[in-house]
Amino acid sequence: MSAVFVPRTRCFLRHVLPGPPAAMHRLYSLDVTAPLLRTQGYVDGRWISAASVFPVLDPATGQEIARVADCGPAEAKQAVDAAYRAFDGWRRHTAKERSILLRKWFDLMTLHKQDLAKLVTFECGKPMAESLGEVAYSASFLEWFSEEARRVYGDIVSSPAKDRKLFLLKQPVGVSSIITPWNFPSAMITRKVGAALAAGCTVVVKPAEDTPLSALALAELAEQAGIPAGVFNVVPCSRERTPAVGEVLCTDPLVAKISFTGSTATGKVLLKMAADTVKKTSMELGGHAPFIVFDSADIDKAVGGAMASKFRNSGQTCVCSNRFLVQSGIYDRFMEKLGRAMDTELRLGHGSEPDTTQGPLINSRAAEKVVQQVSDAVSRGAKVLKGGKRLDGSFMEPTLLADVTTDMLCTREETFGPLLPVIRFDTEDEALAIANASNVGLAGYFYSQDISQIWRVAEELEVGIVGVNEGLLSTPECTFGGVKQSGLGREGAKYGIEEYLDVKYMCLGGLKL
Repeated sequence: MSAVFVPRTRCFLRHVLPGPPAAMHRLYSLDVTAPLLRTQGYVDGRWISAASVFPVLDPATGQEIARVADCGPAEAKQAVDAAYRAFDGWRRHTAKERSILLRKWFDLMTLHKQDLAKLVTFECGKPMAESLGEVAYSASFLEWFSEEARRVYGDIVSSPAKDRKLFLLKQPVGVSSIITPWNFPSAMITRKVGAALAAGCTVVVKPAEDTPLSALALAELAEQAGIPAGVFNVVPCSRERTPAVGEVLCTDPLVAKISFTGSTATGKVLLKMAADTVKKTSMELGGHAPFIVFDSADIDKAVGGAMASKFRNSGQTCVCSNRFLVQSGIYDRFMEKLGRAMDTELRLGHGSEPDTTQGPLINSRAAEKVVQQVSDAVSRGAKVLKGGKRLDGSFMEPTLLADVTTDMLCTREETFGPLLPVIRFDTEDEALAIANASNVGLAGYFYSQDISQIWRVAEELEVGIVGVNEGLLSTPECTFGGVKQSGLGREGAKYGIEEYLDVKYMCLGGLKL
């Protein structure tokens, strides 16, 4: 494809980080090509304003980086109507035509990966290396589903009657509401939208109020890629307007499908709203991942997996390990090596600094939750081996806890922060009982070199995603989703597109054969 030329007009925003390290007391600039820094909603191929705006803050500094249109129910309804009008034309595009447009969108994301990563870092707080990784991951879903668009196959079924031919056809469900979180402000959109558009659906995206800039940048690139008006719509809004906008997206009769990533509590609210019109739903909800290290494990690899799984995005991912279980025979060696790794590998700072590995938490409420869990654990007998303190703003020291027990808050609810609590166990059955004692089951990890144990534990863990001797799992080629109260449906892989398709049975009778 020919690249779309965008003039290098720049937008500069400067502020000082109030964090504790001396290196953090300096100016930071969000420096991106102007067309990618969008602040209006995107509906029916047009950039629209709202009656008011809301601020987007850099979580590392608390300083305002943009003011974005605060869309309300009226704008949400306009977006739904636009998506509905566009649906008939989009579904009639051939699979190859949809594939080509998605591939163009992927190419544009790759072309602008540096600017897209800067937006993620400044609105979400991630280190640039992680933001670049997210943008590549985000783009990979457009690439994957551009290929899957041409692989939506139906079935020819053997008929029990001689005068009939039986077919199973797959057709797009229709307008899909896409409601996404702040912790992966780009990838959580493309993982859903890539599948929806490949299937022939149109979408309305409501990004998290903390991170709308990445969603709006995606809209800009979608337009450049030639995605038709009304196929991809974005309605940003403030926290105050989120309930009203969410109600439109979940109750409007023109909406056929809801896909949501977020907390289990919010997911239940959306499911109740969707029930009245019996909408198709996909829910990727909360996790509480166990990370088990057995005596047979390679300790160095287990420490590396723990660091990657726990401290990516400062512990703010739904598949982050939350409960660490280490067998008695290697407990002391594991804890010693893990503590050394934390000392040498983790660096707090603004995400734009090249040596930063740990950015801020998304806001002060998130930091306070970690502090509460640490205080509760200490009051019940846990020992703080590393960290344990909240710093300026929403920065939190990476924290290592020993002598943790299952009655502590940090083992009973998801943390979403850089807290690593370690429980000592003796037997495999004990570890599995602790790991499965949760009403959610998204991801689980364990380290072992015993092949029989690997098969036993992988099958017994009550989760939708299992990492065996690996701490980073996500890839577009494989499914993402959980069991229990971690959600409904699957994203990614060949199954992700099925979430946006209906199966229609067609019986062709009266044949003279």
